[in-house]
Formats: sequence, C-alpha cells, structure tokens
Amino acid sequence: MIKKIIIALLLLYKVANVYAVENIAGHSAYISDVRNLSQHDFSLKRNAILKVLNKYESPLSSNVDAFVETCLNYEINCYLLPSISGLESTFGRYVYPGSYNPFGWGGGLINFENWNQAIDKVGYGLKNNYIEKGAVSVDQIGRIYAASITWASRIDNFMAEFEQAEESGKLEYSGLEIKL
Repeated sequence: MIKKIIIALLLLYKVANVYAVENIAGHSAYISDVRNLSQHDFSLKRNAILKVLNKYESPLSSNVDAFVETCLNYEINCYLLPSISGLESTFGRYVYPGSYNPFGWGGGLINFENWNQAIDKVGYGLKNNYIEKGAVSVDQIGRIYAASITWASRIDNFMAEFEQAEESGKLEYSGLEIKL
C-alpha cells in the first residue's frame, strides 16, 4: 500500500512539473522548464544574448541580466524576449525616444521607465496574457501579438541565432579545438 502511495505521489509530482515544449506545429515554443537549468546553462544563455545584442550594437546589451531573470521568473524561453526586440525595434535601436519599448508592446505606444521595466512587464504580459491563455508556441503568440503572418517565422530566425550563439559558447567553454 505504501509503495502505491509513493508511486502515485511521484507520478503526481512528474505531471505537475512544467516541461519544455520543443516544437509545436514546426515553430519553436517559448515555454521552458528553466527551474532545472544549471548555473552554467544560464551563463551560456546570458553570454549568447550578450553576443547577439553586441553584434547588433543594441542599447539593450547592458540589460542582459534582466532578460535572464525574466525568463526564470516567468518560465519563458530566454531567447523569446530578445528575439521580439530584434524584430520589433532592431534590438532597441529604433524605438520612440524615451519610450524604452523595444517590443512594440501596445502597438509601440506604451512607455516604460527603463529597459529593465520593459523587459519585466512584457515578460509578465506574455506569461499571463498569452501563455496562461493557451498560446503555447511562437506561432500561436504571433497570431495575437502581430498582424504580420510572417512574424512567427522571423522570431524563430532570431531565436535560432541566439541558439547558435549558445552552441558556439559551449564549444568555446569546452576548450575543444575544431579543425577543418
């Protein structure tokens, strides 16, 4: 009897966990189980975000920690918000002056006090107004977030760029030499 109770509790625990959704309808998903990522994994993600933001000379590059904290707080893919900023404002380079809105949030008409507030509020909004209401893939988010039918595929492209930067960071970290 005790054995059955333990098994039932273990199964209940497993079902209650939030799991990463790798691909839905051919698009990268944004829900991820960030609770189980190691400090090393977060460091790789942080460095990948920084690398891509620096590549585009983004004013958001000094706010990398806010992106990582937001993905942890709201359990969203760490590359979703930076990717949206890439598409909507070329990573914060083209925003209404003083708006600190690199995401086009509210049609770009909503102003934030600073980049960190924008990152947090939009992360919160995505979690509560999209994820919690069933939009569980980039494609599903895009249908609500933007009028463009190509929004999701362009977000996927940016997310792939961040993932590629992360893979590059793994190789650099491992110290492996690659000879061609």
